[in-house]
Amino acid sequence: MRCVLFTGKGGAGTTTVAAATAILAAQRGHRTLVLSVDPAAGLAGALDHPIGADPTPLEPGLTGQQVDLRRAVRTRWPAVREVLAGTWPSFDVDPVELEELAFLPGAIETLTLLELRDGLASADHDVVIVDGGPVAGLLRLLAFPETLSWYCRRLLPPDGAFARWLRPGFGWAGAFGGRWGNLAAPAYDTVSRVHRAAVDLRAILTDHAATSIRLVLTPESGALAAARSSLTALSLHGFTLDGVVVNRIFSPAGADAWRAGWAAAHREALAEITGAFAPTPILPVGYRPGEPVGLEELAAFGAATYGELDPAGVLGAAPTGAGEAPRVERTEDGYALSFGLPFVDSSQIDLARLGDDLIVTVGAFRRAVPLPAALRRCDVRTARLRGDRLVVSFVPDPDQWVRA
Repeated sequence: MRCVLFTGKGGAGTTTVAAATAILAAQRGHRTLVLSVDPAAGLAGALDHPIGADPTPLEPGLTGQQVDLRRAVRTRWPAVREVLAGTWPSFDVDPVELEELAFLPGAIETLTLLELRDGLASADHDVVIVDGGPVAGLLRLLAFPETLSWYCRRLLPPDGAFARWLRPGFGWAGAFGGRWGNLAAPAYDTVSRVHRAAVDLRAILTDHAATSIRLVLTPESGALAAARSSLTALSLHGFTLDGVVVNRIFSPAGADAWRAGWAAAHREALAEITGAFAPTPILPVGYRPGEPVGLEELAAFGAATYGELDPAGVLGAAPTGAGEAPRVERTEDGYALSFGLPFVDSSQIDLARLGDDLIVTVGAFRRAVPLPAALRRCDVRTARLRGDRLVVSFVPDPDQWVRA
């Protein structure tokens, strides 16, 4: 199963490129689901075909789906209620108020990811193409499993402040028995299940062979800076870029002075993008007077964009270091933890240690990186950039290591 997520600045043509990719993939033999997670994106309008909250057949081998959060709440509530009933038997929600659950913190991300997970788990599809909307929203969505896992670890042993209460036979559960004792075991099981589901989903999203992100941009002023920032944020969270679609490039053919000026500017921008993102494939798309609409026009658009490339496959490698998982290496006096962070300088980076996590902040983006067992017993000594990699040095804390 393959998952390809499209994202880009609003107005760059992300929905058009995602829809065209899905149609081309289906025509080349891949059973394809195109899924829109952005209700404002207008996937149905681009396809010129209504799509619903369930996979809607569009043509042989191609289905479309629009995430409907209110419907997802109603559909998934019985399963959620069954899980919660084991912990809080009296827990229930008035059906009239049920849809309000969609607006609780984290509910949108949870429901959207469950829809994506169902699409990836379905035997009806070979590839899921996701119209992900703007970068900030997609990044928040993709980072949510790790965020949820972090909160679960705060509850589960040995990290959590509530671990003694949640774990059967310890803390409040063991001391008070009765109601606390009855709640402890199912609560512990519920949090454990949520944690495992979050870990499993993140494993899929960060599997470079299974999941790729494609960036859609236009060759306008500031596009390269925005694209670099997007790649930095995606790399910080461990997600992989396999291609960049540069949309609406002016052709110099038959140009007057005005058009020739735009064509020259676009040619220069394309060269900068190609150099900055090497060796990632860059797919240039010519300017059209209007956006392609409907299956036929989108199919032609997709064929012109990809040529002989497989739209459902991994198009190519990401820029050096981008999206790589953190690596741990032994050094003379301890350990070094490193991971790729392209297009940043040291002034943008801030580090903090919080328990068993290293909090890495790059500009407006932040990630809590879980530390391996050996590094949890170490102190941070230095942090520096080596090319496109952040290298953090650790030295053993003598108070936490067993002495011979």
